[in-house]
Amino acid sequence: MSDWPPKPNNPAPQDVNQNKSKEWKLLEEVVLSSIQEQRRARRWGIFFKILSFVITLLVLLGLFRGCSVNPTDSEKASSVSHLAVVDINGTISSNSKDVNSQDTIKALRQAFEAKNSKAIALNINSPGGSPVESDNIWQEVRYLEQKYPNKKVYAVIGDMGASGAYYIASAANEIWVNPSSLVGSIGVIMPNYGVSGLAQKLGVEDRTMTSGENKDILSMTKPINHLQREHIQSVLDNVHEHFIQAVKQGRGERLKNADPKIFSGLFWTGEQAIHLGLADQAGNITTLMRKLDLSKTVNYTVEYSPLESVFGKMGTKIGEGFSESVEQHLGTQQELKLN
Repeated sequence: MSDWPPKPNNPAPQDVNQNKSKEWKLLEEVVLSSIQEQRRARRWGIFFKILSFVITLLVLLGLFRGCSVNPTDSEKASSVSHLAVVDINGTISSNSKDVNSQDTIKALRQAFEAKNSKAIALNINSPGGSPVESDNIWQEVRYLEQKYPNKKVYAVIGDMGASGAYYIASAANEIWVNPSSLVGSIGVIMPNYGVSGLAQKLGVEDRTMTSGENKDILSMTKPINHLQREHIQSVLDNVHEHFIQAVKQGRGERLKNADPKIFSGLFWTGEQAIHLGLADQAGNITTLMRKLDLSKTVNYTVEYSPLESVFGKMGTKIGEGFSESVEQHLGTQQELKLN
């Protein structure tokens, strides 16, 4: 049936459309308001999560530092008579958390300055590393021995005291070893590989450009000429001579054998090292304490909390990545190692 004519009580079609339009606008405002509120809540949620992470990180860092087994300076200074221990454990490198000259020298100074430290033990278990870092530590040990003549330094070698680690050990007044320790390896090495033949087979073209005729020396994709080889060998020989002189100065007349093989890069057992004069006697930290009639050790090695170690490694990786990127543009950097 037709609704015409319209009844007075029924709203006109135009009024119905207007009402529907108002309802939609109201619904739209409610939805938009809800979305904006959700966005605000999400932003605040992210903010509080970041804030909570930072606070937790700071608390954990404080706890790790507070729980560190390494005694504080005041505890070291007030300690009873003891054997001061400084660890030389791991690869020796300027950017290493294992052994670097900055931290090791700091530990050595604290060990010597402590009033109740009666002797210093270099607790060594290392394959070697940087000749510069090794020599820095060697120089400091020799200096402190002269400054504190009443405190002897003992190098106590565990599994290994080779190359740069032996460099450091030679500065001690006495070197103690286990009969099965690996000792010596007095030499210098600069690793390098040639892949020019492989590059040609793979169709790889070296487009390295230099402004000096020897700037690309030891390039992996180019053959080395005899002049460059002689120069590099002279550099290695010079560093090797520094190593030899440090050992001779440190060991003095205790070197029982003048055989050149001692300085050829060969390594020996602890028992053999004693016969050669590279070491003095068999023993460890415990037997050294008995000899010195000391019942306590205090470790002065600079220690890092687990979080500091993690962040240190992250920083090192980032730095290495950046360094590698730069080296790709400026040329490959060669590194000398005592190992």
